[in-house]
Amino acid sequence: MAQHGHHVASSQKALMLEMKSLQDEPVEGFKITLVDESDMYNWEVAIFGPPNTHYEGGYFKARIKFPVDYPYSPPAFRFLTKMWHPNIYENGDVCISILHPPVDDPQSGELPSERWNPTQNVRTILLSVISLLNEPNTFSPANVDASVMYRKWRDSKGKDREYIEIIRKQVLATKADAERDGVKVPITLDEYCVRTQVPPTDDGSNLLYDDYYDDEELEDDDEDDNEDCCYDEDDSGTEDS
Repeated sequence: MAQHGHHVASSQKALMLEMKSLQDEPVEGFKITLVDESDMYNWEVAIFGPPNTHYEGGYFKARIKFPVDYPYSPPAFRFLTKMWHPNIYENGDVCISILHPPVDDPQSGELPSERWNPTQNVRTILLSVISLLNEPNTFSPANVDASVMYRKWRDSKGKDREYIEIIRKQVLATKADAERDGVKVPITLDEYCVRTQVPPTDDGSNLLYDDYYDDEELEDDDEDDNEDCCYDEDDSGTEDS
């Protein structure tokens, strides 16, 4: 019981620090919030489709659910928005190596080094997910039909447009969600790549973090991740010329 309590306290602190880092230095194309401010283990994610890709203008909602022994075990990432993609299951679960437990499974075709380890974090997950959207892995698909359709589009050099047309319809369908949520979806590269610093409260503290830890416990958080923006227009997810 005591060990469970230790895991909870440790994982809550780790998640608090990660949330602070992501608010101070956001990942381009993502907006992170808590589903419930009293629960650090369930995060809501808004993903904006990168400009110059087939996902441009899209507003995709997802959830990240963390285990109590995070970061020693990986979280689960599930899209709430309907997605047609080789590596996303019908229920929205994302199939990606970085989210698989660090066990030796030769039949999976994955190296242990490709799987989750405690040095990974939410930032690396988000970057992996946006990369996966644009560059699907067709060797071990979660959606076989989408994988076959994607390969036809890729191998035909864009002439077979069935896969792309489905994505564009899904992107258009997300506009209603964005309007309902009062969200302005970034369209241009300048809008997409903007970084925002979370303004401090009047007393210089963040009330969300004060609910869990005293200010001095957060002073050691000096993460300075600065991922490059944005995405190469020549990747497999870009628009056809």
